[in-house]
Amino acid sequence: MLPYINKPFELLSGVVGASPDELKLIFSFLLSYPLAGVLKRIPDNRPDYKNVFIISGGLFYLVGLYSLWTGIRTLLVSSAVTYGLASYLRTSPYMPWMAFVFLMGHMAANQLTRQFANDPAVVDITGAQMVMVMKLSAFAWNVFDGTLPEDQLSDHQKDRRIINLPAFLDYAGYVLFFPSLFGGPAFDFNEYRAWIDCSMFTVPASVDPSKKPPTRKKRKIPRSATPAMWKMMGGLMWIFAFLQLGRWFSPSVLFTDRYMTYSLPRRVFTLHMVGFTARTKYYGVWFLAEGSCILSGLGFNGFDPTTGRILWNRLQNIYPWGVESAQNSRAYLENWNMNTNKWLRYYIYLRVTPRGKKPGFRASMATFVTSAFWHGFYPGYYLAFVLASFVQTAAKHYRRNLRPFFLDPQTQKALPSKKYYDFASWLATQTIFSFVAAPFIILGFKDSITVWSRVNYYAVFATIATLAFFASPGKAYMRQILEKKSSGAPPNLSRTTSTENLKEPVLGLSADPGKDANEAIQEIQREVEKARKDLAKKSASKKKGSKKEL
Repeated sequence: MLPYINKPFELLSGVVGASPDELKLIFSFLLSYPLAGVLKRIPDNRPDYKNVFIISGGLFYLVGLYSLWTGIRTLLVSSAVTYGLASYLRTSPYMPWMAFVFLMGHMAANQLTRQFANDPAVVDITGAQMVMVMKLSAFAWNVFDGTLPEDQLSDHQKDRRIINLPAFLDYAGYVLFFPSLFGGPAFDFNEYRAWIDCSMFTVPASVDPSKKPPTRKKRKIPRSATPAMWKMMGGLMWIFAFLQLGRWFSPSVLFTDRYMTYSLPRRVFTLHMVGFTARTKYYGVWFLAEGSCILSGLGFNGFDPTTGRILWNRLQNIYPWGVESAQNSRAYLENWNMNTNKWLRYYIYLRVTPRGKKPGFRASMATFVTSAFWHGFYPGYYLAFVLASFVQTAAKHYRRNLRPFFLDPQTQKALPSKKYYDFASWLATQTIFSFVAAPFIILGFKDSITVWSRVNYYAVFATIATLAFFASPGKAYMRQILEKKSSGAPPNLSRTTSTENLKEPVLGLSADPGKDANEAIQEIQREVEKARKDLAKKSASKKKGSKKEL
């Protein structure tokens, strides 16, 4: 750490109530803006200069701000082992899994160390390592994809595959990219390479010159200061909201005697506000990180050749309105930590599934375990994950069986009464997930159960009652009523795109744990039956051999 750099943060800590390390984290996000502005102005034809600048910025954050010398060692070991495996075993189908297991195991050791230290206000290397696990495990898969013929690859794999291993500077710059070092967002190496050599910004000759993205001087990177500043202002607004709301809605409120004097609706509202306050911190951090990535140009995601409108959402990690206005669990989770969702989908869920086969319970289970393990080992994470899986199943039942009552049975257009269903869905989603997410904030098992008990376990009982009802004759009775409502015509209960998508887990949460359990049982039965037949075949051949000897 640079001499005296900690002093101003210690003084400010007493004023705002945040720890010095947390203030330094916000400072690093804000410092990334002028640094990204300088980075953008390095000549396009000097990617080596850009890499050196990026590496210097990353190292400054690690040791200049935090004295994380062990953190440098951690990132060096993770990146060196991954690169070594990709270099020497690149054609082996086991190489990406070896890299994945090593990265997860290495991170787990540091997460356990942090958990036992029990000092959440201190910033250590685990946050950066979580981002690194996503980037480096994806890197290993992209290298392996580069050895496969194109007819075996999806469009996503073709776009991200690495045919030639990168040079040291490119790889080190990818690892230490300072705007997203501590809190993400994660991205693939080919995105980094296309940004640093400016091929990402190549405009087809067929595009009208008046619709091309505006640039300054001879730079290829379009002007990005305005969208970056909007992101920064949004991030600061969310951080301010967190500091203000934290005075009234910190997690400690849930354990006070006064809290228990409130009515149940007020306790539920307070629980919701504690969760919302915790989310504002993540909104702020992710907005700030995304904004500096946009300023550097890496957030560029193409443009509309007709209007010339530029998209800067390549690295968008959060959509607060999508979370806070979600009317179902799918929408709630899809708009949260979006890049982790992509990583789990493209590098776990679809990778576990053999080519040519549909993902099943193995893919869902592997994704669930990975997501939980990636977050850490606090019991609260696992309480939240398990309950959220069953909540998704319950929500699916309502969407398939109750929602059609508010749609025209023939056209599937919303009836005037659907606004009441939408409001009830929003209220249920927000209150249920306030309950589900509480252990994610509280972390400890005993304290999480205490918080749940203080609101009478309302989400647990609601989920059990829902699953019990739709497993009873009540479900068939609802279908009969719906058929009568449709004047005898069979209702159009075909699954929409959104319900079809429920087959894929979001953030590792299974959309239907019951179905996954049934598939697991069926597969075990098939394996047992196969083993029995093999044993019988061996026994028969052995008897046949004995008879020949006689």
